[in-house]
Amino acid sequence: MELDHALIAVADLAAAAREIEACYGLVSIEGGRHPGWGTANRIVPLGDTYLELVALVDEAEAAESDFGRWVGAAGAGAGALRPLGWAVRTRRLDDVAGRLGLVAVDGSRAAPGGGVLRWRTAGIERAAAEPSLPFLIEWGAGTPFPGRPPGQPPSPLGIARLEIDGDAEHLAEWLGGHAPPVVVRPAAPALTRIVLSGPAGEVMLGG
Repeated sequence: MELDHALIAVADLAAAAREIEACYGLVSIEGGRHPGWGTANRIVPLGDTYLELVALVDEAEAAESDFGRWVGAAGAGAGALRPLGWAVRTRRLDDVAGRLGLVAVDGSRAAPGGGVLRWRTAGIERAAAEPSLPFLIEWGAGTPFPGRPPGQPPSPLGIARLEIDGDAEHLAEWLGGHAPPVVVRPAAPALTRIVLSGPAGEVMLGG
């Protein structure tokens, strides 16, 4: 399992895109709407990982999905960039989900340039309840990875680490011996800070 992406809850995608570029020099691209989840996103490509700006766009629809309820419960204020959670990717989702007693579900969204991005996830409801834990994602065959969109130059920044409050032993059990770049301190479960690094040094989001 590898770090896939970190989520940032926002109230307004367009405003958040302007803020994250003006404050941190991070350029986002249009993502799309998540059918059945009541949410939509923008993507900050970082090569092997990415940041997902995610906002509620349909409260009634969001109330019917684990992911939508999670984003809605974040209660992001206007203009806020609030770390919400994180995901790890695997090519063996069924095996990992089985070990953790999770059920894998399908997801998809239309890509802005045409086509459909497809994935499977497991553990979103657990990550929402205990955001020190990541949910799991397995990208569909032929789906381009959002961190490396076609025609987009490579980002000079990457995720150096995630700073997390929670139970380090529980997280290690959840990850099954894999070690993504996270630092854990004992406190109520939360993703507190996303730390990016590049030629000019570190960029810190949250905390």
